[in-house]
Amino acid sequence: MIGSKRKTKGFTLVEVISASVILCGAVMIVGSIGTQAMIGTRLNRRYEMASALADRQLSLVDYVGIDSLLESGEMEGESEDFGYSFNWQLETEYQEIDSLYLVTATVRWVERNRPYSISVDTMFDGITLVDDTGTATSQQ
Repeated sequence: MIGSKRKTKGFTLVEVISASVILCGAVMIVGSIGTQAMIGTRLNRRYEMASALADRQLSLVDYVGIDSLLESGEMEGESEDFGYSFNWQLETEYQEIDSLYLVTATVRWVERNRPYSISVDTMFDGITLVDDTGTATSQQ
């Protein structure tokens, strides 16, 4: 008996299935990485918008003067930028040095039921003087 030798060309079913499983796994990993990158990019965009809003509010305080902010007290508001809602707040704190104020701008927002915030501190020099009792009074 002469045995027949058959030369097979191609892949077996087991090889094709295992290659398909490996390829599907790689595609799922790449898709997951892409999704996480998009979520991170969106969150960074919100931080950028919140930083710009804080900068605008501090620039406004610089333009009108710290004394205007002190007369009106604590300021807060809401801003709608590109369809996203941000809440902002300005707080002042008198420093122990004459006419020097610490101003904190805080911007808050909610994304996917999770709160986020960013705070920026700066110092402003006003024309407010401290009287003998240690309280700040505005000079007219």
